[in-house]
Order: sequence, then C-alpha cells, then structure tokens
Amino acid sequence: MSEQRPNPPFPEQQLAWPGATRDMQPQPDHGESSYKGAGRLTGKAAIITGGDSGIGRAVAIAYAREGADVLISYYNEHEDAKETARLVEEAGRKAVLVSGDLVEAQHCQEVVDKAVEAFGKVDIVVNNAAFQMTRDSLEEIDDDEFDRTMKTNIYAMFRICKAAVPHMPAGGSIIHTASVNADQPKPKLIAYSATKAAIVNFSGSLAAMLAEKGIRSNAVAPGPIWTPLIPSTMPPEQVKEFGSQVPLQRAGQPAELASTYVMLASDEASYISGATVAVTGGVAVI
Repeated sequence: MSEQRPNPPFPEQQLAWPGATRDMQPQPDHGESSYKGAGRLTGKAAIITGGDSGIGRAVAIAYAREGADVLISYYNEHEDAKETARLVEEAGRKAVLVSGDLVEAQHCQEVVDKAVEAFGKVDIVVNNAAFQMTRDSLEEIDDDEFDRTMKTNIYAMFRICKAAVPHMPAGGSIIHTASVNADQPKPKLIAYSATKAAIVNFSGSLAAMLAEKGIRSNAVAPGPIWTPLIPSTMPPEQVKEFGSQVPLQRAGQPAELASTYVMLASDEASYISGATVAVTGGVAVI
C-alpha cells in the first residue's frame, strides 16, 4: 500500500489557518473511493468535532458507511464541511452541520444539544478538533495563542464529554484524537504537545470514571497525517519533508486511521477502554 501513497518531498505550500482541503497538494485521501462498510455501526449516532476535513472527514465517511448518523462540528470551513456532509448523505445517513468556535463553552453545549435534537441520543463522541502553531521559542507564543491551543484541545474535550455523557447509553464510546507528540513531544509544538499528553491522561481517567455506566473511553495517537492543519500551521520547509522522519518514511493519509476509529466505536471493542492506539507509521508509542 505504501507505494500507492504520496511520499515526501511535497510541494512547498503555506495555507492560511485553518486551511482548506482544495488547496492542498497532493490531495488527501479520506477513503472516498476505498472505504467499504459492513454495518458495524448500524443505528448509532455520532458527534465528530473537526469533522469537516482530515481525520474527521475520514471518520465521518467510515461511520456513515458503517450505518451511523453523524453530526459534524467544525470552525468555519464551510466548503469542506458541506463536502463531508454530502459524502455522509451519499451513504444514506443523516448529516448535521454545526459551525462555531469550540473555545466557547456555550458552543460546546450547543453541539451536543443539536445532536440530541437530531438523533435523540449520542452513541459515539469523537473529540478530534485541534489547534496548533509551530513556534521556535516561548517568546513567540502569546497568551491568546496558548489559550486557544488549550481551550480547543482540552477544554472543549472536557465540555463536550460532560454535556454528552447524560445522553449516552451503556455501550457508548468516546474517542479522543491524541498524538504521537503525547509520548514524544516536539519542542516547536510545545503547547500542542502538552495538550496531547493531557488528552491521553484524561481519556484514561474517564475510562475508569465511566466504567460503571458502560461507556468506554479511548484515545488514538496519530503520527504525521496529511491534513489541512499541516500546511496551515507549519512553515513550507517542514511541510515539504512532512512524514519523512518516521520509519515508513511518509505521511499517513486520513483514510489510514478510519478503521481504528470504527473499531473503537463498535461493539467489537466492548472490552477496550482506557487504551491509546498508535497509528504512527512505525514510531513506537509506549
């Protein structure tokens, strides 16, 4: 499969944050033409934050083709979100789009409220939305940027879980997108790396806390994945060689994570809780 995937060097590119899929070269693969469902999530309802593009879009496509309805929470990338919704509906499932800033506590509540209004329940929560910026020194990181990183990556996860759990049945699943950086922090992504370590810890604690309710909590730790976050938050010279540092010597595609999120959401993973699943292109995460 690796021969069929784009390998660095990529064209040098710099996108304005939060980035748009259409502007990326090469185009990411979200499983549009490859993912085949097998009814593993039939009748379930999911919330996916950051569901418009990247990993979130790949998960939305897979969940829909497995039989789930999907609420797609996103910031302001309307074109990307509409395309993801189209792909969900093409699979015969309901897609609900909710735009807004997860930094705001009230918006986190609104995301869950709209899912309950549309679906009557929440079976699956995927906390996937993230913010990062590459910086060479602490002096370059202002308080507003640090706050946005923390509030998007940690606060929103907490708030959405708190709002969703009362609507989740036994057998429900919460999945958090962590990162290989939780285990191997990058100095130029100091704030982001800190949040990803917190996500892993939060997920493990939540697994124990919700066990009596029959709700599972797990994390996925991706390595370098080709999403709009990369060319919109990293300098062109880093984008050019993105993914070359891992043993497989390439960036992963969003489609290559979809099956992990499906497994963790499905009843097949009924005894998996408190785990962190690494999808890193060969980088060991202990």
